[in-house]
Amino acid sequence: MGRYRKKPVVVDAILWTGLEEDLPEILEMVDFDSLPSDGVHVKPGIGFVPPHGTLDIPTLEGTMTAQPGDWIIKGVQGEIYPCKPDIFEATYEEA
Repeated sequence: MGRYRKKPVVVDAILWTGLEEDLPEILEMVDFDSLPSDGVHVKPGIGFVPPHGTLDIPTLEGTMTAQPGDWIIKGVQGEIYPCKPDIFEATYEEA
């Protein structure tokens, strides 16, 4: 068995607060222009649930739900996914 170190990469990330006012920055990162008038569905598979502050995001593994306090990451191949704050803190540092 070999041992391997993760290659250093730089990713874009935004801390999701669960507040609608922070959606424009998320939408810009995921290449969407704006929310529709109902404020809920951003694109098939992506949605914002205001009462809970959750954000549903389609990922390579299926739809994942970001909770307030999670980080939204744009990976090296343009993929978008949520990351729990403790995992983010252990894995990433500011570039």
